[in-house]
Amino acid sequence: MNRGTPIATEGIEPVEQGHSTAQREQAQRRSQEAGLAAARLTAEGVRTVALTWVDVAGLTRVKVVPTTRLAQVAAHGVGMSPVFDVYLVDDSVTSSPYIGGPDGDLRLIPDLDRLTVLAAQPGWAWAPVDRFEQSGQPYDACQRQFARRMTERAAERGIELRMGFETEWVVDPPLAGPAYGMARVVERSAYVGDVVGALEAQGVEVLQIHPEYTPGQFEVSVAPADPVGAADLAVLVRETIRAVSLQHGLTPWFGPVVDPEGVGNGGHVHFSLWQDGRNLCRGGDGPCRMTPTSEAFLAGILDALPALLAVGAPTPASYLRLAPSRWAGAFQCWGPENREAALRFVPGPPGAEGAANAEVKSFDPAANPYLVTGSLIAAGLAGLDAGLRLPEPVSGDPVNAEGSRRLPASLTEALSHFTESAVLREALGDRLFEAIVSVRQAETKLFDGHSPQEIAEATRGRY
Repeated sequence: MNRGTPIATEGIEPVEQGHSTAQREQAQRRSQEAGLAAARLTAEGVRTVALTWVDVAGLTRVKVVPTTRLAQVAAHGVGMSPVFDVYLVDDSVTSSPYIGGPDGDLRLIPDLDRLTVLAAQPGWAWAPVDRFEQSGQPYDACQRQFARRMTERAAERGIELRMGFETEWVVDPPLAGPAYGMARVVERSAYVGDVVGALEAQGVEVLQIHPEYTPGQFEVSVAPADPVGAADLAVLVRETIRAVSLQHGLTPWFGPVVDPEGVGNGGHVHFSLWQDGRNLCRGGDGPCRMTPTSEAFLAGILDALPALLAVGAPTPASYLRLAPSRWAGAFQCWGPENREAALRFVPGPPGAEGAANAEVKSFDPAANPYLVTGSLIAAGLAGLDAGLRLPEPVSGDPVNAEGSRRLPASLTEALSHFTESAVLREALGDRLFEAIVSVRQAETKLFDGHSPQEIAEATRGRY
């Protein structure tokens, strides 16, 4: 096994704790398989394993266990209170109709298929977790399992989703070079090279990395994966960038805005639909050669975008970024290769059948990636069920197009659309849906009356 590569564990599934003989035997088998993985980690000098999940506020939370305990944790989990699902960005706590208070405990079960030695943190490995009740039943507010349920729902329709997140961040102290300029790469060549090197050492396929518009801003794109895997990669990529940045004496800002007067950080999501090895975003007779399935799926997402913003643009800081004429996707429209449209369609070059995809531009790095992937699938499938069609595409800046519909300009406005969405409530389930509502309401109140600069400063380093 090479240092930094994912460790295969022959498809270990999350453990459902229980008292039946079959469940005990299953836990024992998984413990044995995790023990083999732990032995390989120990041989590589890995002493500790970070187990992460992402809360409703978009913060990555963690429990750390010694490698020597990995087998036990894989079988029985490690405890964590469900109250973290109603934590806010500043670590204050609200409550929802189903979650709140000091009572209760969950079991965090690592997905050992994603166990990865961390190239930029010597002696460490990482794995995402699924969360279960003490009884062994899946926790119905687990964001990662929500993404998996929606992936399975699409698969029942014969649809495979391939997704990928673009990660943008601002390096502090910033650089003097121009936007998208080679000068920035020269100034930070060792840093950029180490980011790429660490990701590749961890088995992450980097597609490209480049300077972005804002001073000190970079963006990295990685290869698409299944929806749950794409969300896992979003977490791993960000924490790898954070570790490399600290090694170089730099501070990475992942918040939606660093300077409210400038262009913020996006959390764009690319996705394509596949069926029997065929890319449904190409080869049809619909707009931009989409198939009817692809068009209806995209139309469902476009129709639901005002509500989806409560998932993908989840904090008041998000709406400082989501401004017209900043390539942020502030208007509810779509267009081929239109970077001002909320939904950009990417036809891809001729002959590259697999390259065609769509990009949601309105989302940012404050979003929980598991909620994002699952919610996009739910909205797309609803569009498919309703047989929706895309409106006419928009070219140019939609701020100049007659009849262009502005997306919500505040979290309060987005949340009003979210609470009215029967599609998202059914997909998320009452417990997770109401947790999202409560956290969004509480963060709106938290920042009420604060200036844009105060909101930016309070959030830019939290994600």
